[in-house]
Amino acid sequence: MKKQIFAVCDTEAEYARNFMDYLNRKKNMPFEVQAFTSAESLIAFAGKNHIELLLISAEAMCREIQEMDIGKVVILTEGVQPPELSGYAGVYKYQASSQVVREVMARYGEEKAVLPLQSPALKKETEILGIYSPLGRCLKTSFALTLGQILAKEKPVLYLNLEEYSGFEELFGQSFPGTLSDLLYFVRQGENSLSVKISGIVQNAGTLDFIPPVQSPLDIRGTPWQDWACLIQEIVLHTSYEVLILDIGNGIDEVFQLLDMCRIVYMPVRSDKMSVCKILQFEKLLQLLDYSQILSKTVKMKLPFYSGIQQGDFRAEQLVWSELGDYVREMVRKGQV
Repeated sequence: MKKQIFAVCDTEAEYARNFMDYLNRKKNMPFEVQAFTSAESLIAFAGKNHIELLLISAEAMCREIQEMDIGKVVILTEGVQPPELSGYAGVYKYQASSQVVREVMARYGEEKAVLPLQSPALKKETEILGIYSPLGRCLKTSFALTLGQILAKEKPVLYLNLEEYSGFEELFGQSFPGTLSDLLYFVRQGENSLSVKISGIVQNAGTLDFIPPVQSPLDIRGTPWQDWACLIQEIVLHTSYEVLILDIGNGIDEVFQLLDMCRIVYMPVRSDKMSVCKILQFEKLLQLLDYSQILSKTVKMKLPFYSGIQQGDFRAEQLVWSELGDYVREMVRKGQV
């Protein structure tokens, strides 16, 4: 199935070019992207192609474009939106390209449903990798973020943290306007444009895309299995991500069902007596509840000690070039991922 068209039009050629370069580097865009530096070239293109989403500067907007059959128009403003364009949604031009994209997708998702990126029969298979351990303080999330960034250098990867307390706002030093809690709400409401809403919420950690985790543990504990399955199915079928990494905590009631969806479950372990006993109890419970198949796809790992995250600003790339990064690269080289 052909992607719908997202057109960008700005008479400032350098801005349009830089923005287009950013969009071309993104591997999860649910649209075919076209860029224009004049209203004339945009009008000529629109005469032969339907534009579903148009991001256009106020200077480039004209009567001919206003009269075209376009799914959704968003105005690229320099601070104040002209009164004659007040009927259109607007986003501020001079901010990070990633934030512009998030805001545009959020505006689009408010009233539009996007067609699936491609027919599920033609879409590349999405590989689901689980990171889970019944142990605490075992570098589980550090490993997940490292693995995700390294894989994302070659293919589109989405990371979901499913822990009750992720600490991501504190870790990254910022608040997130949209989180996994919002997506779970949309799932419960039966929204049919989740793939667009994902694009409007997704953030970046180095090369890795991630959905900001929940802020309240109640959103993890109170989510039934059916909602998790619906969200994962939407990502698998209607986004272009080729790898989905689930960083799974112990707050999910149906954690075994979630693990069963994963092709591989990476389990960080420790060698002290208490940790060994906890792992044994977990494995016995899997067999007792008839989930022994999870054991056959579980890869236990004793992750290397590394100096960890130092005081000051956190940058996800620190993990890639740490001892953990060396460990993951060796796993990839040996075909263990």
